[in-house]
Amino acid sequence: MSGGIAAIIAAATSASTAASTAAIAAAARKRREEEEMAGYKSDDLNGWEFKIVRSSTGKFRNYEAVNRLCQDEAKAGWEMLEKFDDQRIRFKRRVDRRSMDPHLQTDPYRTSAGLTGNTAVVMGVGLAILLLGAVLLFVMIR
Repeated sequence: MSGGIAAIIAAATSASTAASTAAIAAAARKRREEEEMAGYKSDDLNGWEFKIVRSSTGKFRNYEAVNRLCQDEAKAGWEMLEKFDDQRIRFKRRVDRRSMDPHLQTDPYRTSAGLTGNTAVVMGVGLAILLLGAVLLFVMIR
């Protein structure tokens, strides 16, 4: 029975490693894509700053969520520039708007909305551990 448990643990560890590797590769691909899509000339950058707000849950497929985000960001002077997909939106604002930052009640440089990537990873690992525990309990009871 302990050989079966070891095999289950090894399989779960292998699957977890593969999923982590795939997630890292996907994140790197998205960052390259963002840089390629940002074909700015130096004149476009003068007096402006840019940021990308990310949602690890695809929150931006919902129009109301995008609208709420744009309204919140507008309080700090950010304007929506482009929506990459359901997980990423690029904003820009005039650099002189920084002077208003101390008066804001939110972080003007936030780059995530909803669950962050780290929270999602922790939840995923927790779920995997829970499932592994359930499988082990089932194997031990049988």
